Amino acid sequence: ILGILFILYYIGMALFVGHGSDFYLIWLLTGAALLVLGILVRKGTVLSHIPVTLKRICLVVLCVGGIVFLVVEGFIISGFTAKGEENLDAVVVLGAQMKQEGPSRILRMRLDRACRYLEENPETAVIVSGGQGKDEPVSEAQGMRDYLVKKGIAPERIIMEDRSRNTKENINFSSAFLDTENDRVGLVTSNFHVFRATRIARKAGYKNVCGIAAPSDLFLLLNNTVREFFGVGKDWAVGNM
Repeated sequence: ILGILFILYYIGMALFVGHGSDFYLIWLLTGAALLVLGILVRKGTVLSHIPVTLKRICLVVLCVGGIVFLVVEGFIISGFTAKGEENLDAVVVLGAQMKQEGPSRILRMRLDRACRYLEENPETAVIVSGGQGKDEPVSEAQGMRDYLVKKGIAPERIIMEDRSRNTKENINFSSAFLDTENDRVGLVTSNFHVFRATRIARKAGYKNVCGIAAPSDLFLLLNNTVREFFGVGKDWAVGNM
């Protein structure tokens, strides 16, 4: 049953919702593996041939892995309601994919959240951070600036950082426009990304940083939070957070 649900979730993303990376293929591969495993177990051709010691080792590994996954997901979910603080010196909007017709849906959500904050806090500057990928018509920073200006944000409030390719670079390159020791800075990003982004910023030397969570597509939330688990693990392993 779980295998079928995973495959249906994959089909839903592939045909009806869209996706920003190839990570969503994990639902198809895992679903297929679960289906095969389920069939073999029902036929009694798997478990009966596995030594008891190996079964116990696998059970321990699965339990430990499950606990680690749940703890990390708890930290990720803790960032969902981040609202930031009033009258910050600056907010940094972290980039996402730019398409030919403009910002992707996930990036529009971040920009709309930034607009709301900037309208409520007129003295706060905004840094739009993101370089240009090979499949993007302009840099993410340029596309974000244009979007904010159309939404009524004064151009003089907007600073562009257009070299970064990932979250760590977003934060490191944006620091050139900030006093990270003294400035109060908010990071505007998708709700599932707040925890990792703020931890990376603190490790990079931001002394007064907070997250400002933008909503994300509800159907893709499961995929994004699972993918974020691996993002947290990678950045923790390489010392980014």
